[in-house]
Amino acid sequence: MRSRYDGAGWNDYYELIAGNAGIAIAALECGDLDLAQLAVDRYPRTTEPSTCGVQWEIRAGAVPRLHHISHGTLGIVYALAAVGRAADRPDLVDLALAGAADVVSRDEAGPEGFLVAHSDPQQQHEKIERHNYGWCHGPAGDAQVFRLLSQVLPDDPGWAHLVDRCWRTVVDSGLPRRPRPGFWDNNGRCCGTAGVLALACDRQVERGDGSDFADVLVADLAARASADGDGVRWSNLEHRETPSDLAPATGWAMGNAGIIRELLRHARITANRDPRYAVPFPDHPPTD
Repeated sequence: MRSRYDGAGWNDYYELIAGNAGIAIAALECGDLDLAQLAVDRYPRTTEPSTCGVQWEIRAGAVPRLHHISHGTLGIVYALAAVGRAADRPDLVDLALAGAADVVSRDEAGPEGFLVAHSDPQQQHEKIERHNYGWCHGPAGDAQVFRLLSQVLPDDPGWAHLVDRCWRTVVDSGLPRRPRPGFWDNNGRCCGTAGVLALACDRQVERGDGSDFADVLVADLAARASADGDGVRWSNLEHRETPSDLAPATGWAMGNAGIIRELLRHARITANRDPRYAVPFPDHPPTD
């Protein structure tokens, strides 16, 4: 990665999944604080002021502004806060707070919940809905950023309250039931049930209130699994395609690896064993 640094970054993406924000937290995970700071060096120079804070492009020249952890402002906030804490850089933490303030100002759920639109202006694509609930573009992922901020700034109870609001919105949303085509058609870690299970297990460890909902999610994953002599796998759905069952995937985001990781952690928690992940991911704050 160091050999490919071009003086500004690695590509023209700002986001966590495909861009420099993800490289920053990966560098932290590898213990390379200098590389992590290089990865976030561009963000102070590329902010866009908003009514209540700052935001960033997804990539240079892109028009929609996305807000959540996977491709939007909160993913950048996560990287800035994590690197700022590790490097003792208050300037980076302050920039993270300005980005978080922008997203919080967009909440449409009121004081008891937390729900922010996918993008503004709304990204025009037939498969993108205005509101989502998973890790990637919804409160299940937003809560992970607020969990990190509550660890970076433990004297500010507002972040823990935002985690509670995200949790309430997720639980009240109706998932993992699928009351209409397209509402909840994904089992995976990124956009589906496994990513919500990650938050439910965090709640179980930190707040003691996630057990029942975690059991619902696990039961749903079990019901949607396909098993045969070769093992177990999951297919996601695309109701606009025929056939609707997509081919099973193996990876972290949409496939078996991400689902299995969360099921293993749930099994350990249920058995009163170590609640931490055997292999931590840098985009997920450890439970206290």
